Amino acid sequence: MDMVKTAKEIGTTVEEKVEQGLEVAKETFANVASHLPFANLARKGTDGFKVEIDLPGVKKEDIELNIEDNILTVKALRKMKNEVKKEDYYLCESNFGLISRSFVLPEGIDRSKVDAKYEEGRLYITLEKEESRKAKSISVK
Repeated sequence: MDMVKTAKEIGTTVEEKVEQGLEVAKETFANVASHLPFANLARKGTDGFKVEIDLPGVKKEDIELNIEDNILTVKALRKMKNEVKKEDYYLCESNFGLISRSFVLPEGIDRSKVDAKYEEGRLYITLEKEESRKAKSISVK
C-alpha cells in the first residue's frame, strides 16, 4: 500500500513541477514578446511592398535599418522612463532595451529605392521592386 501512495505523491509532485515550468516559460515568452514590435506587411500594388512597425517610446535617431542579403532588419533602442514625484512617495518605472525585427524580402527588391519614415511611434518602410520586375501593361495592336 505504501508503494501506491508513494507513486501517487511522485505523480502529483511531477505534475506540479511541470505546471511551474510552464508558468516560467510563459512569463519568459511574454518578456521576449514585449521586445518584438508589432508589424504589418502589405503588398503595394504590383510594384513593391509596405512595412509598418510600431515603435512607441523610440526616438528616430535610435532606429537602425539594414538590408543584408534578402533580410531587412530593424533595430531600435527603447528608453522610456515614467517618473512620479510626490511629497510622500517617489515612483520610477523604466523600460530600456533593444528591440529587433527581421523580414525576409522577396527577390527583386531595389535596394536603392528603400524609403523609411518615422511618425508618432510608427516606422513606415516602402520597398520598391526593380524596374525589370515591375508589372508592365502591354497594349494589344
